[in-house]
Amino acid sequence: MKRGHTTSEQFVVPKRRLHVVAAVIYNGDDRVFLSRRPSYVDQGGLWEFPGGKLHAHETSLEALKRELQEELGIQVHRASPLIKVTHEYSDKRILLDVWEVRDFSGDPYGAEGQVVRWVPHVELARYHFPSANDAVVKAVMLPHALMVTEDEKDDARFRERFEASLAEHSPELVRLRASSLSADEYQARVPVAAELAANAGAKLVIGHHLCDIEALSTLVEQHNLAGVQLTEAQLLGCSQRVLPANRWQGASAHSSAALEHAEAIECDFAVLGTVLPSASHPDADAIYWNGLQRRLDDINIPVFAIGGMALNDIDRARAIGAQGIAAISAFLPAQ
Repeated sequence: MKRGHTTSEQFVVPKRRLHVVAAVIYNGDDRVFLSRRPSYVDQGGLWEFPGGKLHAHETSLEALKRELQEELGIQVHRASPLIKVTHEYSDKRILLDVWEVRDFSGDPYGAEGQVVRWVPHVELARYHFPSANDAVVKAVMLPHALMVTEDEKDDARFRERFEASLAEHSPELVRLRASSLSADEYQARVPVAAELAANAGAKLVIGHHLCDIEALSTLVEQHNLAGVQLTEAQLLGCSQRVLPANRWQGASAHSSAALEHAEAIECDFAVLGTVLPSASHPDADAIYWNGLQRRLDDINIPVFAIGGMALNDIDRARAIGAQGIAAISAFLPAQ
């Protein structure tokens, strides 16, 4: 190489790294507060969750409180972690650090002249956000607890206990699990579970290791179900998303590789375990809380922790980056 000449690789400029906090602010009727980016800024005209960049030496929570005071004129009293998303743009790498805010004082308004709006959280998919917010919207629309049905082979007993669990715990989202059934038996149980869940105001996702994905997808459409949760084997056998965007596509995962694949094929959420030893999977190797946190560090989709989970574990799971918990025994009816 001649003196003064350089290779093109030497001209690569490292991307800027930005740590940005954002808030999903709720009012009393489960509407969330959105603001629209001015037309003259990057990605102008798109909707976003209010927030901004950290200042030097600020914690995320300090930055969140400052930004919401400046932008919306409110004082945050308490906030909970929701999700962290890393997103690559052509010129920057953003860590979007999102918090859920329900405890605040003041009436939020566009203090900087921005257009703002309260939006029902179930309608967020109708709004256009910067692409970094895709996983955030999913996290907002998902609950923090996923009920998993017990593996009951007898149909009458299943119906009795499922109705009791729904009445006692009022879950928002339920996964119909029945691994001891054949594929035909499972498919016959789906309309029963769908009716019971709908009557209780719960959404149902289905999944079975012996049912092919096409059959599951057909059942989802026939009974207007929330979606499908793939087994890990089914997940790893998919090269692309299989359900339409208006249905939840979840997946079970037991490794970082499975989580990464779930994200790569655009799953809406994953269920990761086994976190703690559990009665339903006594021989599974538990990863414990530190293992869960390590596996979540670079994952940009909502993840439910499963295995030995109780309802009072929701806050701990969320504090280390999970969407919440999934559980069987925590949702069983009282004896």
